[in-house]
Amino acid sequence: MGQQWWPDKRTDQLRRDGPDRAWEQARRRRARARRRAGLRDLLTMAAAGVLLGLGYVQFGGGFGGPPDGVGAGVGTAPLAGGADPAVSERNAVSAAAPAPTRTRAVPAGGGVRRFTFCHVGGGRNCVVDGDTFWMDGEKIRVADIDAPETHPSRCPREAELGARATQRLHALLNAGPISLGSADRDTDRYGRKLRIVSRDGESLGAVLVAEGLARQWGGARRSWCD
Repeated sequence: MGQQWWPDKRTDQLRRDGPDRAWEQARRRRARARRRAGLRDLLTMAAAGVLLGLGYVQFGGGFGGPPDGVGAGVGTAPLAGGADPAVSERNAVSAAAPAPTRTRAVPAGGGVRRFTFCHVGGGRNCVVDGDTFWMDGEKIRVADIDAPETHPSRCPREAELGARATQRLHALLNAGPISLGSADRDTDRYGRKLRIVSRDGESLGAVLVAEGLARQWGGARRSWCD
């Protein structure tokens, strides 16, 4: 007999792996084709976005023109006979409006501003003593009166009057709308706003003076213990 040839193990393994290797190569080619297609789509969308943005800028902020008041008068011819009527109307309204004053109406109570007490520290809408309170985070000194001190009081009489004045100012502030008028100065040496506090033209400080809970301001504090 002639010599018979038998394939060794390596040749047999390569023969078995042939189809698997061909399948793997085909899979890789398909994956590369998908990646190339995705890249083409991405570049196409980016180019479309750039063109859309250029058109947005060129045609004034999109279809339908710019928002009201934006770019008015840019690239348009002026109206015959003078200025834009809308601008003229706004100027006329501004000219007719009264100049602002330093006296302003401030609603109090009614769920808008409800004053509490803040004998020490700061607050937003609260009463410190008979002539000082906070409103909207601003510390205000009633400019036309001098009320008894409460922290500290210098005698029992001043302590008693100061407590009553504090309670009364609290009640007056919560009774209805108030107005704040300017005094001869804007602030005192402690940084408090000096204001005349009134309701319907009547000074709340004058009410405290009439009830014996404060004095009319005379330019300096006086003792309440004499």
